[in-house]
Amino acid sequence: MDKLNKRIVLVTGATGGLGTAMCKELYKDGYRVVGNYHTKEKAEKWMSAMKAEGFDIQLFYGDVSDYNSTGEMIKKIESEVGPIDTLVNNAGITRDGRLLNMKPEDWHAVINTNLTSVFNCTKHVLQGMVDRKFGRIINISSVNGQRGQFGQTNYSAAKAGMHGFTKSLAMEVAKYGITVNTISPGYIGTDMVMAVPQKVLDQIVAQVPMGRLGGTHEVAHLVSFLASEATSFVTGANYSINGGQHVY
Repeated sequence: MDKLNKRIVLVTGATGGLGTAMCKELYKDGYRVVGNYHTKEKAEKWMSAMKAEGFDIQLFYGDVSDYNSTGEMIKKIESEVGPIDTLVNNAGITRDGRLLNMKPEDWHAVINTNLTSVFNCTKHVLQGMVDRKFGRIINISSVNGQRGQFGQTNYSAAKAGMHGFTKSLAMEVAKYGITVNTISPGYIGTDMVMAVPQKVLDQIVAQVPMGRLGGTHEVAHLVSFLASEATSFVTGANYSINGGQHVY
């Protein structure tokens, strides 16, 4: 398949640990990959690093928590690269703290970046997917959206909200050849997680029956699987990838 005919995938939050792994996996699996970024300096370093490793992945600026900024980003991608076939809603932040101490701005920042962004991005690509009768929407949630987590009412609420969004939208667009699914990772060995003190890391690993952290490549493999044309009958589902930490 030549470059012009490759399925185009947009990964939001592309420059983070999981986003980077997803972009690489999708690229290796033959997709035309574009990413979203929010911080210019980080984006420039990221693109240089990717190029050095042989990955031709363009980044586009967009504040995915803002509806209009997201729309401008999508228009730019579709005019410069082509129509978006697969959307990976991966952008996310944390602002942890007990609800008793949580500031309203910490609640709104997490809800807007982690959940409202899913609406913003999906809304702007959905009509094109409907018109073309093909689409893959993959929402990156969290084990903490399934089981809850002390100090994360904002994050857990946003990640749980993704599940309701996924299930409802899956029903609305199934007849157009569009699938909508969620992935819920547990503790994954990103740079951010690996940077915590060893004692804390040991406590985290002790909670995981598999006795280790998940690999970013393992989540990325699942994303690429759900992006494929072979998964056209899989929709409205949630894929837990947590080493047995939370089963139900």
